[in-house]
Amino acid sequence: MATGSNVFFRNLTLFRFSPAVATDLDRLDEALAEHRLRPCGPLEMFTKGFVPPVGRGEGEPLTHSVKKCTLLTVGGEDKLLPAAVINDELHRKVQKIAEEEGRKVGGRERKRIKEDLLTELLPRAFVRNSRMSAYVDKKNGWLVLDTSSRKSAENALTQIREALGSFPAVPLAPEEGPRVLMTDWLANGNLPAGLTLGDECELRDPATATGAIARCRRQDLDAEEVKEHLRNGKQVFMLGLTFDDRISFVLGEDLIIRKLKFLDVVMDELGDSQQDAHAEMDASFALLTLELERLLGKLEEWFGLPRPADS
Repeated sequence: MATGSNVFFRNLTLFRFSPAVATDLDRLDEALAEHRLRPCGPLEMFTKGFVPPVGRGEGEPLTHSVKKCTLLTVGGEDKLLPAAVINDELHRKVQKIAEEEGRKVGGRERKRIKEDLLTELLPRAFVRNSRMSAYVDKKNGWLVLDTSSRKSAENALTQIREALGSFPAVPLAPEEGPRVLMTDWLANGNLPAGLTLGDECELRDPATATGAIARCRRQDLDAEEVKEHLRNGKQVFMLGLTFDDRISFVLGEDLIIRKLKFLDVVMDELGDSQQDAHAEMDASFALLTLELERLLGKLEEWFGLPRPADS
């Protein structure tokens, strides 16, 4: 499953939006077209834009929809020009002037030399490409980004906002404190139906930012050692879980889902490769969104994450 497999997200950072916003997302395709990623020019440090989620050609669409879910890919090109390289070169030039002309270089001249250096070095700098997949579920009001970094997610959201002109998606604001709830799951085994403990967790003392962190990996979470940490007042900051024996993941107290993995039973349902990349993408994206619709629906129920209402 080579071509379509990239649609299986590894991490989930989530935002919510109202039904009215969902209606506005119908124009996503044309909005993104104005913001297609273009290559970095010789004197640009970076460019940002959108790239086709399937295929690579210029003419390929920038969204891919299955039912009420639309997949898109946020892209970027960054020139790799470390500050240290520029500063070393600047220092060398300033030294040379001091030695050859016997004078000090003032601030303004120094700035001009630095600008000349950038003009000289930028066209030769390496370019790093970045890609992040995301999808909007218009039926349920979720924006799902394939990242565990809040900052990267915010940057991608900003790009979508810029393309649409406005996109009031809001971060999750749980009514139930995730830390307290997950600590109860672990300490008392009071897990909601369909949820079982995985084999990793991170426990911290909530009172102190500097307190010791206990990380358990590949171990039985019912172990005495884990119970001892909980008795000493530590709380769950991350917890490995399995949902319906179909998806395993690590849930953080920030409600970011990390290490998302679809288990064999799900992958078997996908069956063999489809004939072409688009059909394969259809099949895997349909499966991904269907599985996550169920998981996110439960997340909403467990932590109290109501969809924003139309204002």
